[in-house]
Amino acid sequence: MQVEDIDDVIQIDAVSFPVPWNKEQYLYELEGNEFAQLYVLEENHKIIGYVDFWITFEICQLAKIAVDPNYRGHKKAHELMDVMIEQATSKECETISLEVRVSNQAAHKLYEAYDFIKVNVRKNYYQDNGEDADLLVKAIGGF
Repeated sequence: MQVEDIDDVIQIDAVSFPVPWNKEQYLYELEGNEFAQLYVLEENHKIIGYVDFWITFEICQLAKIAVDPNYRGHKKAHELMDVMIEQATSKECETISLEVRVSNQAAHKLYEAYDFIKVNVRKNYYQDNGEDADLLVKAIGGF
């Protein structure tokens, strides 16, 4: 992801999450967060998805992943997940973790396809409605 991609990413974010990030948050991820890795997925020179994850030592934490609604159901999120897993593996991470709304069945299905397992529930995790989050983890082993 580049700075010039942020406006397109914000549009996808706005239709994907109840509390989308703003431009300043993405600028911080790109320029201020030394642990953040951001990638966009393009089709026909159009950004159709993105992933933001943090690698800190042996842990990879998925921060955000989203695909334009017009491209969902075509394994585009899988392409983004593959990039994250490849990067986490190459950086010798031992695990990948993430939080997901308990009600987000599409996301749960995606993460189950990658063998993430539920290890805990974060009660009242989401500030917009107090919904719980499932904490999911995938062991990738490191080297």
